Amino acid sequence: MGDEELFEFRGVHHLALVCSDMVRTVDFYANVLGMRLVKTIELPGGLGQHFFFDCGGGDCLAFFRFPGAPAGIPGVSAPADRPDRGDLTSAIGSMNHVAFSVPPEKIDEYRDRLVAAGVDCTEVANHDDGPFGISKDVHPGVFVRSIYFQDPDGILLEFACWTRVLGDGDVAHAPAPATAWIQV
Repeated sequence: MGDEELFEFRGVHHLALVCSDMVRTVDFYANVLGMRLVKTIELPGGLGQHFFFDCGGGDCLAFFRFPGAPAGIPGVSAPADRPDRGDLTSAIGSMNHVAFSVPPEKIDEYRDRLVAAGVDCTEVANHDDGPFGISKDVHPGVFVRSIYFQDPDGILLEFACWTRVLGDGDVAHAPAPATAWIQV
């Protein structure tokens, strides 16, 4: 391939999720999180709606509302709960969570805002390469600080901020094959 790019990526155009109630979804994402609703689509023949929210950087978070869509199954279609209260596992092909990039200097303030708005969320997590992956304190090895919370449909969301520039030493693990964790 040489120095040529295979594809020119410009970020995520949109991530499309499914909600159960568009009114409740618009209220949460527009009024609680402050995302601007930028496009709405009414699908023909009463097949549903598709609404787009600006989530920064030219990217959108979109929601489909399909009449008669089956309910999600916690632990299959999404994690059963937040990582501080339950298993983070979800099924292959599922969307595990959406992490929004926020300014590092505002992460504590944003947690306070979520709590004030009645959103149940984690404490700020300091992600590091230590044995538990999370440190109580911020130190030079912390690479991300984040807060986890859920939307009204239980979709796991995260506010995350890089705390340092990542380097070659941050890519230190070989990819594991599908058989790596099979227990006999």
